[in-house]
Amino acid sequence: MNTASKGAFRAKFLNGERVNSMAPFGYVKHPDIKNKLMIDEETAWIVRKIFDLAFHGMGMSRIAQTLTREKIPCPGWFQYTRNGGCARFFEGQPEEKKYMWSLPYLKVLLKDETYIGNTIHNRWGTVSYKNKRMVRTPDEKCLRIEGTHEAIITPDVFESVQKQIASRRRECKNKRVHIFAGLLKCPDCGWGMRYGLSTSKKPYGYYMCGKYRDYQTRGCTTHYVRYDTLYAYVLARIQHWSARAIEDEEKLLNQLLSAGDRERNATQKKQVAELKKAEKRKAEVDGLFAKLYEDWAVGRITEYNFNMLTSKYQTEQGELAEKVEALTAELDTVKQTESDARKWIDLIQQYANPTELTAPLLNTLIEKILVHQSTTGEDGEQEQEIEIFYRFIGKID
Repeated sequence: MNTASKGAFRAKFLNGERVNSMAPFGYVKHPDIKNKLMIDEETAWIVRKIFDLAFHGMGMSRIAQTLTREKIPCPGWFQYTRNGGCARFFEGQPEEKKYMWSLPYLKVLLKDETYIGNTIHNRWGTVSYKNKRMVRTPDEKCLRIEGTHEAIITPDVFESVQKQIASRRRECKNKRVHIFAGLLKCPDCGWGMRYGLSTSKKPYGYYMCGKYRDYQTRGCTTHYVRYDTLYAYVLARIQHWSARAIEDEEKLLNQLLSAGDRERNATQKKQVAELKKAEKRKAEVDGLFAKLYEDWAVGRITEYNFNMLTSKYQTEQGELAEKVEALTAELDTVKQTESDARKWIDLIQQYANPTELTAPLLNTLIEKILVHQSTTGEDGEQEQEIEIFYRFIGKID
């Protein structure tokens, strides 16, 4: 492709046009506007269902099984019935063939920003002008154009699904998938908690800080907790909040908003202090830099020292500017709204009076669980703090 052609394509990309030959599943090409997508209501509901299943904690394999069990046709079947595409897969095949969903396809679909209204260009490129082998382009080098068409999925659902995909663990050797996978964190080092199985006469499961397990005494401590202890505690807390939501929804709503106000105020107080400190230091560095220039201009310092100190101050100025910007943005976004609280109440009411924990339940209600290092109390008993951060509302226990 010559330079002129590349320029023409880039102009189309920046204008929000999609030049692909086919529309992604859930969309069709707009009949009146060239290179524009519009939602295909015949298939968009399937995309919404897939994201909803993932949002509620289902992995790729279980989503595929659910779609097959409910006899929902796969994308290839729609191509075959609409324009004869994929005929070699469906022509003359039994009916169940149209309900067979590909796991790699589901993974690609769930990570595709097309469904939140964005278009990503230049996903693939060649190694060099001599080597034409196609390679995947790093995400930061792709051309991302936002808002090119109507979204099927909301950004918050999409982001939640991406976090779950990133944190989800593989099955263990015994084929058991652990329901807490991706939720347990060490509050001291930030690493995920690792599952283990004791080798005693009566084996039991436990979790331990992943960093400690990999590096032993370097950097962290065990943060050890038995699986059955953790399970019982989390189930009890969810049962408590489920009963509260059923008993008096408005009373619980007011309590959540009040708890959110306390936590938000504490967070804002800390961030305001950090922001003031960063702004003060930035003003000091700006003054030092101005004085440095004056000293160099009148010959009080050498050019070597001027260049060395200039580099140092410029680096610190950049770091402080980024910190001020980040803290300002955080102060603008630290919120606990009534809408957030109501979302969580609606979610927990879906799991009224739960008697057991499942991965979908946990991933729907909980953002993360922090397992602290146990300590010995004054009475000699072991004590351990476990913090549950719920989705939309944070920590309320």
